[in-house]
Amino acid sequence: MSGTPPDVPVLELAGVGVRRGTAWLLADASLVVAPGERWVVVGPNGAGKSTLLAVAATNLYPTVGSVRVLGAELGRVDARAIRPRIGLTSAALAERFDLRLPAREVVVTARTGALAPWWDVYAGRDQVRALELLSELGVGGLAERAFGTLSTGERQRVLLARTLLPDPELMLADEPAAGLDLRAREELVDALARLADLSRPAGIVLVTHHLEEIPPGFSHAMVLAGGRVVAAGRIETVLVDATLSSAYGIPLRVEGRDGRWAARRA
Repeated sequence: MSGTPPDVPVLELAGVGVRRGTAWLLADASLVVAPGERWVVVGPNGAGKSTLLAVAATNLYPTVGSVRVLGAELGRVDARAIRPRIGLTSAALAERFDLRLPAREVVVTARTGALAPWWDVYAGRDQVRALELLSELGVGGLAERAFGTLSTGERQRVLLARTLLPDPELMLADEPAAGLDLRAREELVDALARLADLSRPAGIVLVTHHLEEIPPGFSHAMVLAGGRVVAAGRIETVLVDATLSSAYGIPLRVEGRDGRWAARRA
């Protein structure tokens, strides 16, 4: 299977800025995700987290700076050739599907990047792989259920299966646990933790508002605030009281235990 050489970063942002009018949504952001690394990006509302992920997904071109995804530099290659190697999921994506589609069909649409089967014909191996992924994520029994009849947590696991169908080298997840209750959140965290232990995707970047949503096995963290990077590096050196307190503007106490994280007001 072809892919990015093992010594090439999966994702590399250098001095990236995104401006809308006179406002900088993201400014001077740099990030290198090496093969095998699992990153989480945290920060308050409006910090630039989703903007950073949109750039990484090649869905948004930066105003300044350079972006290399899977060894290819944006602006020098056709981004459409890279996107099939990127898996992107988000809570917002669930609202874009026809709620009458069976869960299985939602998953197989990942092969063409469509939001509905329409005139696409999907190979039998994709149908089989979709069922395997749904089963691995604990929702195999829902394969023929209409997507709209599933709970929010079930939908997110179906979308995670969809993200994994093309066997992506880079996986990007934008607040996948948003709106989930405690049980659904923990089931999703467990699924992401299992994924973090695998060799593929080679790189994972997860955006979240809450430290409690960070799965075990995530190795690195970036903290954003006001569109700027507050800190980035090994997760245990970044998710500390002083850094999070500065980013959120309130005194916080951060705790890490058994690979899970939490924060509360100090």
